[in-house]
Order: sequence, then C-alpha cells, then structure tokens
Amino acid sequence: MKVIIKTSLGDIKVRLYDQTPLHRDNFIRLAKEGFYDGTIFHRVIRDFMIQGGDPDSKGASQDKPLGTGGPGYTLPAEIKPELYHKRGALAAARQGDQVNPEKRSSGSQFYIVWGQVYGKGQIGQLAKQMEMQAKQQYFNSLAMEKRTEIIRMRKERDQAGLQDLQDRLIASTEEHFRELKASGVPVGLSKEQEEIYTTVGGTPHLDGQYTVFGEVEEGLDTVEKIQSAATADSDRPLEDIVVKMEITE
Repeated sequence: MKVIIKTSLGDIKVRLYDQTPLHRDNFIRLAKEGFYDGTIFHRVIRDFMIQGGDPDSKGASQDKPLGTGGPGYTLPAEIKPELYHKRGALAAARQGDQVNPEKRSSGSQFYIVWGQVYGKGQIGQLAKQMEMQAKQQYFNSLAMEKRTEIIRMRKERDQAGLQDLQDRLIASTEEHFRELKASGVPVGLSKEQEEIYTTVGGTPHLDGQYTVFGEVEEGLDTVEKIQSAATADSDRPLEDIVVKMEITE
C-alpha cells in the first residue's frame, strides 16, 4: 500500500512495508479516516528529520506546545534490522526509553528521515560506537534480570560477589555478540547500511531504536524543502505545513 502525503510545499508518496503489518495497517486506517488531515509537521530539524501526526496540531496557535498528542493508544515495536533510517525512511515516533523500555510506537506520530551523508571514516567510527551501545544495552538487560540479587549483595556490602557477578555478565555479553557475529548477524552497522549512509545518507544512530515502517517513493524534494523550513525555538516551522493524506495503490 502507498499513501500520498499532500502538503503546501508539495506531495510525498510513501510505500508502507509488509514486514511491519501493525504499523502499516494502523497508518492506512488513520489516513482513510481522515485522522491526519489538517495536522502539521510540528517538529522540523534541518539535516535530521521532519515529524508530524499530532492531532493536537490541527489549527494550533504558534505558542501551543505540540508533540504529545495521539489517538489514545500505542503500538508494539516492529523493529527489523533490515529496515533502517536511510534518507526517506518513514518511522514511528515514540516516548523515550526511561518511560517506554519496550520502545512502543506512538499510535499516530511519524517522522521522515533526511539526515546527512557520512564519510567512510565517520561511519566506521559510528559503527563502533553503535556496537558498544548495543553491548551496553544487552549488559543492562542481563543486570536487570539479576536486580534482586544485586540489591541483596549491596545491602550485605558483598563487594566480592558484586564483582564476580559483573565479570560473569560481561563474559555473557561478549559471548552473545561473538555468537551473533558468527551467525552472520550484523552488530553495529551492516556493510549494506554503511554503503547507504555514505552515499544516500540518513540517521544511523536511530537504527534499532525506532520502528521504520515505510519509505518515500516520490517526493524527496518536498522532504528537503520541509526540512529546510525556518523554525521557531520549538522546532516548529514559522509557517504551518499542513497535511492531507490520500491512499493509493
């Protein structure tokens, strides 16, 4: 399925992925119902992305805070390693990990990636950083499973026990990532991702954190215009960029 996002700066045709059926079907349903019609791109950051889908943005005054509205529900994450944040990717916004550790998506808010084109050296360094971040997240998940044990040892001031547990968790983390690499699962960035980010561009640091559920098929020039729009300190464009959606095949 494809959706045309009509704006005052031009049209954007997006193709929705079958690999993310919950997000695909939800986006289509809301578009058919006219949920998005009259909303604006309320958050625009040059060389990064454009965000819309907040129902509270319809007719909102310039001083009204935006970004928290939705249909009253969230969606389970459908994060797929083969779907990443290349330029033109359509993805779901969400609340941060502190209040949303499951990375559930907003029921309506979305963003379209612009990003930047990276040099070979830049993307290599970024890939290393992302691998380290992935290891830290995995380590933290293991530590969370041992939370009761950790609290007990801290109360008992069992420093030797805490050190032994930390060493075992580190070893388990390293073993997990050795197995991933041995099975061919990319850790950090795949060769395909590195190629895309050094030619087409995008926002690789968002990979694995948000659900990508489609991509721009036509109208990247419109995305470029929107991401270049003058904005207030809140990142809202000074002139509203109003949305209307149509379903197409």
